[in-house]
Parts: sequence; structure tokens; C-alpha cells
Amino acid sequence: MNTQVHPSPQFFMTAPAPCPYLPGQTERKVFTHLVGQRAPEMNDILTQGGFRRSQNIAYRPACENCRACVSVRIIVDEFEPTKSMKRAVAGNTDLLAKEYPAEPSTEQFALFRQYLDSRHQKGGMSDMTVLDYAMMIEDTHVNTRIIEYRIREEGDGIAEKPAGRLVAVALTDSMADGLSMVYSYYDPSLTDRSLGTFMILDHIRRAKAKGLPHVYLGYWVEGSRKMTYKTRFLPQEHLLMQGWTRYTPPAE
Repeated sequence: MNTQVHPSPQFFMTAPAPCPYLPGQTERKVFTHLVGQRAPEMNDILTQGGFRRSQNIAYRPACENCRACVSVRIIVDEFEPTKSMKRAVAGNTDLLAKEYPAEPSTEQFALFRQYLDSRHQKGGMSDMTVLDYAMMIEDTHVNTRIIEYRIREEGDGIAEKPAGRLVAVALTDSMADGLSMVYSYYDPSLTDRSLGTFMILDHIRRAKAKGLPHVYLGYWVEGSRKMTYKTRFLPQEHLLMQGWTRYTPPAE
């Protein structure tokens, strides 16, 4: 009997670099490549172990003196929206969301640049070109989809591709135990719509419809204002030294 043995992934370490979240801290990451037939399986295992995917690379913080980055996942079946979340849903009933293969478009890139220029002018992605964006979307060996959110126009829902204005986009991996939000962006001028919140709520709805128990939100960094929103989606679990642990918010 022939037994096929799959090689274990090789892991590498990045050089130290300034932390983008906490001033004065230095970050390092351990990473491996997600390629070949086992990539979807490895992506599931690594995501459950605290890794994130970027293109065909899975990475995790491996900082020497800091453990601030904590993986977060929402418990879908127990999730209860707050009043403000319900308002975000009610304020976006005119949006039409459609899921497609992970393929970039010039329309997506224009919105992406608008988002970066407004929200992340000094971030690591601030100088991304259209080619960089295409690689971010297309360079995947796992089950990745792109979800476009458009303002509904008359006749939408009949044609294969809706015609309404594109206002938000989510790049999402579908895994055995949930949906992982790899990257999302939206029209920064539409502040009254709470589009970031709405996209997470839509992913919770999608996961529940598919019978998936989790929505993975990536890393939460206590003390980083840009990460605060992630702990609003309760109940949720954080990956700690003892494993996935239910998060208890601090008393107000």
C-alpha cells in the first residue's frame, strides 16, 4: 500500500521592524507559504492557530517582548447585535451585496485608493499600486471570495452584475469553521452608514446561513484605538496561551 506523505510547511522569521500599532515597540512575524493542494487545509489550521493570510502567505506576530496582538473570532450562533448595530443594518437596507470569485477590477481599486488616502495615509499599504492590489486579491490558493456592496438601483437583481454605485468591498476566506475577513474597505465619505460595522454584521449573517460557527476578525491590540471596534461584536473568543477563551469585556 502506498502512503502519500505531505511535507510539513516551512516557517520563516521576518527582520525586526517598527510596530504599526504601539509606539516604541518592535514587531517580528513568523510566516509560511500557502501553496499547493493542501493550502486550504493549512489555512484552516493556521487561522485557528492565530495566523492571518496575506496573498499566499500565512503570518503571525512573534515579537520578543510583546504579546499585545490577540486573534479574535465572533461566536456566530450566540451573537446579539447592539442597538447601534441594528441601526447600521436599518441604514443600509438599500445596499445590494453580491459574492464573486476573487478577481480585481478598476472600480474596486478606485474605491480602495479613496479609502487608503482617507484612512491610512501613512500605513504600510499607502503606496500600493493597481498591480499590488491585483496581487492582494488574486494571489490565493485557498477558498477566497470577494463581496461587493452597491447602492441598489432599479433593475438590480435581474442582471448578473448590479449597476449601482460601489461603496464597500470585502475579501473573505471561507473555511471549515467560519469566515475569515482578510481585508475590507469602503467609501470613507459615507460616515453615516457605518459600513465597516455593516460588513461585519453581513459576514455574521452569511456564516450563520452556512452553518459556520465563527467569523474571524484578525488581531485585536489592546491600547490601539484603530482596533477598538473589534471587541464590540459579542460574544467572542480570544486566542490566549491556554487556547481560545471567551472574552469578558471590562466593566464600565
